[in-house]
Amino acid sequence: MWNGLNRRKFPRLVYPCLVKVSSKDQTPDVFLTHTENIGVGGICVIVKKEIKLFSSVDIEIDLIDEVDHIVASGRVIWMVKRKAIEPFKPSFYDTGIEFENLNDKHKPKLDAAINKFIRKGYKVLKPVY
Repeated sequence: MWNGLNRRKFPRLVYPCLVKVSSKDQTPDVFLTHTENIGVGGICVIVKKEIKLFSSVDIEIDLIDEVDHIVASGRVIWMVKRKAIEPFKPSFYDTGIEFENLNDKHKPKLDAAINKFIRKGYKVLKPVY
């Protein structure tokens, strides 16, 4: 097993946010998806099509319980293809995106939302250095 998946600087919250990911480096692709986990350093999403490693992306996150969406740019830093469970269904890709410019307006909102959900008992993946 590759240890890079769990080498994070920030804790990640296992919380199902709705996410729009727009690839900037490839043929413009827009993925509407959801998170596996989220933190102030980045996000893991599930997509149906591979996004090239180190590609730049724009991200819009709907935290569901919050009014405003979080908007940021990021870079794909890892991608793992899931095993297909059924032969007629497409494979999916777990995709790790590191935030590159979570601005001063959105970073405190995301941090506050994550802390609120932690207090509500949502599962947290601890950082590993």
